[in-house]
Amino acid sequence: MKQMAHHFLSEGSVRCLWFLCVLCALCVSVSEGACAEVDSDTEAVVGQGFKLGCISCKMRGEVEATATVDWYFQAKGEKGFAHIYSYDGYMSTIIDERFEGRVDWNGSKMTLDLQDASIYVFNITFNDTGIYRCCFTRTLQYMYYEHLSNVSKEVHLNVMAKATRGTASIVSEVMMYVSIIGLQLWLLVEMIYCYRKIAAAGDEALRASAAEYLAIASESKDNCAGVQVAE
Repeated sequence: MKQMAHHFLSEGSVRCLWFLCVLCALCVSVSEGACAEVDSDTEAVVGQGFKLGCISCKMRGEVEATATVDWYFQAKGEKGFAHIYSYDGYMSTIIDERFEGRVDWNGSKMTLDLQDASIYVFNITFNDTGIYRCCFTRTLQYMYYEHLSNVSKEVHLNVMAKATRGTASIVSEVMMYVSIIGLQLWLLVEMIYCYRKIAAAGDEALRASAAEYLAIASESKDNCAGVQVAE
């Protein structure tokens, strides 16, 4: 039995356990929707809708926080930023009349702890070309005090007459598919490896049990023969 236990704790078994832990971690990451700061797209097509992405993740997820978001816009050729939109977790307000009826909240929902402050702009025009600034005002709530922090990000938007695909976009998409295929192949290889290790461990356990049974039977037979000779 000790040999069997040692076999299950061998390098192959540890590798299988590590593989299962990786799968569990991936499942947890997907289910919890971990925050990741992804840059916004920067090319919009006239007449279509466009998502202005803005994500600011907290450094410590366990700290409770509340946040408000303000968006500013500097049109091409202008010198200053104009306040165009605000959101406080409950209500959104379109401030600039140029965006009246054209902006919709597309970020974090059902929470005051805003980390995704993306907005969606409908019916893009050439006049929407320029710099968009997203500003977080976040209050971190510790046990005995509160800490106020401000984070801002910028999106340089270029409005085009028709959609184009840049080289960087094509390369990133290809790499994404290559990564997905590579991960699936790796998972398949690991599953086959673990199955074969478990099957081998089961066969070894059966052989050990059979050998132990034969040894006990042989010993019992010898003991019976010895008793008969003594009589």
